[in-house]
Amino acid sequence: MRKSLYTMLFLLLGFPAAQAAQPSTEAVLTTKMALRDLWVEHVFWVRNYVYATSAKDEARQSVSENGIVANAKALAGTIEPFYGKEASDGLFNLLAGHWGAIKSYNAATFGSEKAAQKAALDKLTSNAREIASFLSKANPYLPEKTVFSLLAAHGGHHVQQINEVSAGDYGKEAGTWEQMRKHMHVISDAITDALAKQFPDKF
Repeated sequence: MRKSLYTMLFLLLGFPAAQAAQPSTEAVLTTKMALRDLWVEHVFWVRNYVYATSAKDEARQSVSENGIVANAKALAGTIEPFYGKEASDGLFNLLAGHWGAIKSYNAATFGSEKAAQKAALDKLTSNAREIASFLSKANPYLPEKTVFSLLAAHGGHHVQQINEVSAGDYGKEAGTWEQMRKHMHVISDAITDALAKQFPDKF
C-alpha cells in the first residue's frame, strides 16, 4: 500500500513512477564511509608530499605522488558505475589538473617564486570551476555554485598548509590539517547524497 501511495504521489507531481524508488539508508551510509576514506586519502598523500618537499626527501616525494595519482584514479572510478567510463576518465583528468596546480604552487612556494605562485593559484581556481561544472552537469543535485564553493575552500586549505609548512609553522599546520580532513567529509557526503537522489535504484 505504501509503495502505491508513493507511485501515485509522483505521478500527480508529473514525475515518472520509477522515481518513487527510495535509496537504502544502509547502502548510502556504506558508500558515504567509503568515499570519505578516499577523499581523506587525497589530502593525506598531498600532506606527505608537502612535508617531503620541506625535508628535501625525493624518495618520499615520489612515493607520495604515486599515492596521489592512484587515489585520483580510485576517486574517478567511483563515478563509473553511474556515468560510464568516459565520464570517469574525464574526472580523472580534472583531478590530475587539481594535483598539477597544487604541485606547482608547492614548488613555487618552497622556491620563493611569487609569479609562479600566482600562476598556480589561478590554475587551481580555474580547475575548481571546471570540476564544479563537470559534476553539476552530470548531477542536478550538485549545484555548480555550491560545488565550486566547496572546492575553492579545499584549494584554500592546500595553499594554507603549504604556506605553513614552508614557514615552519607546524602548530598552525596541525590545525589546518584537521580542517582539511573534516572538509573532505563535507565534500564526499555531498557527492554521495547527490548520487543517492539521482540513482535511488542503485542504492
